[in-house]
Amino acid sequence: MTVKLSSGYMGALQAGDKAPEFIGSDEQGAPVSLRDFRGRKLVLYFYPKDDTPGCTAQACSLRDGHADLRKAGYEVLGVSPDTVAKHQKFAGKYRLPFRLLADPDKTVAMAYGVWGRKKFMGREYNGILRTTFLIDEQGVIRQIIAQVRTKDHADQVLKDVVDREGVTG
Repeated sequence: MTVKLSSGYMGALQAGDKAPEFIGSDEQGAPVSLRDFRGRKLVLYFYPKDDTPGCTAQACSLRDGHADLRKAGYEVLGVSPDTVAKHQKFAGKYRLPFRLLADPDKTVAMAYGVWGRKKFMGREYNGILRTTFLIDEQGVIRQIIAQVRTKDHADQVLKDVVDREGVTG
């Protein structure tokens, strides 16, 4: 599966930038693109790997806070380098109410600037830099959360929304 981008942007994105367009496959193998969310706000979150402790905590936090995120006007889309099949198993196991984009070629991650050098237990390697983008109805990045708190990520996102937009539940 190849993810296609309509823009060749590669660099550090900032709030106020147009979010790079993409098209790929979700956990059901159905096409998903940024355009699908036009007219709606989006929590686009990048995470390293399905079914690992931190990634599971983050996904479950967003699952548990999904109703509040929807009430604030946000859809949720998770992205990792895992395959459609792995996403399907992960989404089913944890009953995730939102879609997951398979990005095995890391094309979307690179376009959003979240593929880079990481350090864990003294070892350096390339991987997903856990990051969440809050994107508005016109496809403009309004907020970037680089210091993700996995266990309470939904609350973290909602606090940023309230602080920025004054939206309350």
